[in-house]
Amino acid sequence: MTRNFKLTLCYDGTRYRGWQRQGNTDNTIQAKTEALLTRMLAQPVEIAASGRTDAGVHARRQVCSFKADTGSDVSFMLTELRTHLPEDIGAVALEEAPPRFHARLNCREKTYVYRVWNSDEPNVFERRWLYFFTAPLDLDAMRAAAALLLGEHDFSAYCANRHMKKSAVRRLDRIEIERLGGEVRLSFTGSGFLYNMVRILTGTLLEVGSGQRSAESVKTALLSLDRDQAGFTAPPQGLILWDVEY
Repeated sequence: MTRNFKLTLCYDGTRYRGWQRQGNTDNTIQAKTEALLTRMLAQPVEIAASGRTDAGVHARRQVCSFKADTGSDVSFMLTELRTHLPEDIGAVALEEAPPRFHARLNCREKTYVYRVWNSDEPNVFERRWLYFFTAPLDLDAMRAAAALLLGEHDFSAYCANRHMKKSAVRRLDRIEIERLGGEVRLSFTGSGFLYNMVRILTGTLLEVGSGQRSAESVKTALLSLDRDQAGFTAPPQGLILWDVEY
């Protein structure tokens, strides 16, 4: 009997080439997870995720779905996943899902968090999960700029794929910027995100906060649809897929 499953993963993306399976390497989150499920269930298993994460990007809550012809107990399968996945990939939860559930197609909203270490004080224990940006930041200016990005827009200027044929229209519902000691944390919630979109938004807002551009220039870049008008692409290690809503 074919059953549909919903799998929630967390992972440290530092040593991986991203989420998506690739033909020239098995060093991706999808490839590692599919290989284990294929061995466990003695059949080919393909998993779909809520979205792809780039090389070096992490996930606190990545939701996946897959189908398998198995009578195995879900709790046993979860224990096997937790036992045999690499130590930097964790199985948070596994449950049987309705037959038509699909992790990407049914996703309603995602939240990404970008962590910036904005202090001269060293942070050796979290260095792999932070972007070190020590210039003073004006958070109020960053919040004013972020407010200009909210709503539904064509985010071509904030996408690294210049030749993307699909629509670049996305809806940004919330951008929250807060200081937590030496860390500045940016949270982005929306209907979906383009390739490198959160990292480009972050780089642009950091340029605003450090006085390299005005808040108004963020909206000008948005309307231009020109990637060259937006800011730099923040590096991957500060980015975390934080939550997925259905």
